[in-house]
Amino acid sequence: MKEYIEKRAIEIANYIIEHEATVRQAAKQFGISKSTVHKDMIDPERLARINPTLAAEVRKVLDVNKSERHIRGGMATKEKYAHQHLS
Repeated sequence: MKEYIEKRAIEIANYIIEHEATVRQAAKQFGISKSTVHKDMIDPERLARINPTLAAEVRKVLDVNKSERHIRGGMATKEKYAHQHLS
C-alpha cells in the first residue's frame, strides 16, 4: 500500500476518534469523498492492517454513529421544517 494512503488513514482515524466524527464530517474535513473515508476505515486491507487497535477504536465510534443516524436524521428534518414555518 502506498505510504500516503497509510498516513491518510491514520490521520482520519485519529480525527474520528478525537471528535467522535461521522464519515461525512471526516470527509468534509479532509476534502475527500465519503467512500474513500469509509474504505480507509473499514477495509481490512487498510487501517486494520496498519493498526488493528486504532481500527477497533474507530469501529466503536462509527458503530455508535450508525446506531444514532435515524435520530440525527429526524432532528435535522424537524429543524428544517421549523425554520420553514418561521419564514
